[in-house]
Amino acid sequence: MKITFHGAAGTTTGSQHLIEINGQRILLDCGLYQGHREEAYDRNKNFHFNPAGLTAVVLSHAHIDHSGNLPNLTRQGYRGNIYATPATRDLCQVMLADSAKIQTADVEYANKKRARKGEPLYTPLYTPIDAEKCLRQFVTFDYHRPMYIGEGVQLTFIDAGHILGSAQVILDLHDLETGEKQRLLFSGDVGRGHNDLLRDPENATDIDTIIMESTYGGREHEMDTDSREHLCNILSAALKNRGKVLIPSFAVERTQQILFAIHQLIETGCIANVPVYVDSPLAVSATEIFRLHPEGFNDSVYQFLFDKRDPFGFEGLQLIRSAMESKELNGMEGPFIIISASGMCEAGRIVHHLKNNLPDPRTTVLFVGYCAENTLGWKLREGHQTVTIFGDPIMVRAKIEILDSFSGHADHSELMEYFHRITGPKKSVHLVHGEPLRSLALQAALQEEYPDKSITIAQRGQSV
Repeated sequence: MKITFHGAAGTTTGSQHLIEINGQRILLDCGLYQGHREEAYDRNKNFHFNPAGLTAVVLSHAHIDHSGNLPNLTRQGYRGNIYATPATRDLCQVMLADSAKIQTADVEYANKKRARKGEPLYTPLYTPIDAEKCLRQFVTFDYHRPMYIGEGVQLTFIDAGHILGSAQVILDLHDLETGEKQRLLFSGDVGRGHNDLLRDPENATDIDTIIMESTYGGREHEMDTDSREHLCNILSAALKNRGKVLIPSFAVERTQQILFAIHQLIETGCIANVPVYVDSPLAVSATEIFRLHPEGFNDSVYQFLFDKRDPFGFEGLQLIRSAMESKELNGMEGPFIIISASGMCEAGRIVHHLKNNLPDPRTTVLFVGYCAENTLGWKLREGHQTVTIFGDPIMVRAKIEILDSFSGHADHSELMEYFHRITGPKKSVHLVHGEPLRSLALQAALQEEYPDKSITIAQRGQSV
């Protein structure tokens, strides 16, 4: 067996890992690399393997850094199955279409500048039609349903607790040439556990080889997952001042988690029943998909559903799709709450809301997730007094609050605990999906506790 790391090695984006066994080539994830435009365009456009030569594709979950290059893969000749859980397939239906629209808009913007300079023009990586055609190749089955996807290759999904439908990938491999059998685990992205909506990550058993994420190696989240009281205090203080609360949020999983938390705070009387707006077409569509998949929820939310209550719907909630309705929010007086994408404030409707409301000291901006360095969200989290939005300097008089307990990624201690719970020899461990310092920190901690095991940091293009 050979593994080649084609993405999410030395970085957290563009997850792609190629397994070769018995003359077959199986790709784990096919994510978009996100970085500087020219580098990202080149990396995403050109695969370092022949898409038509793949035997199968296995998808851990729907986030774009894991799924976003699938339409380009099928466009370039891949005709086989894409294996995923049912919820992952349904989320990909809206997320890949949204990604295709973003590709088209980004290319149009970039080409205006390139045309003026006489430079060659870009073409979109894929179109909405390519995204739709890609979905026809999905084959779905639930957790704990072993399936043969190739000669000597059996696939099993177990819950990763990261987003709805997220899976750890277990491959039972039988090398027909040597007769060797081994069990490989690809962690995907590992959830924290004790999630408001989802089940805890499951324990993988009898594992020989691990491809493991390291996003938060060496870093601990500031709060544990049980911080509802803190959320209550932030929201109630902001709303008492008749201010607006802006919550930049990822459209999938984070938005639904926040909605459920607000629903519970309203039910218990912790905060007033003020208007709550979800202002993101993608988040609205994703929320509708969440309602279709009760199998993905933990016991308390599952029971909540069967008590005929909607976890993501309550009096005062309004789902905003049209741009006109979104613009109208800027002229309205508080108190109310807006949940809007994107979580890092780099694009989407949240940017317009920030431009209009950051100068108002009655406004509270509540961050509930990770912001990459130098993004607008990161600058606000870091306390910048002035930020640039659409070319204009904007004074930051709003109150900035941070609540990292909603993070969908396990932190350092939680990753260590996750590794402890995996049983089996764990002879070979390859760390992926982490910036270099994060991977190094996790490698050092694991090596100290397990000096007899091979724990390496995967490099892009490396084969083992």
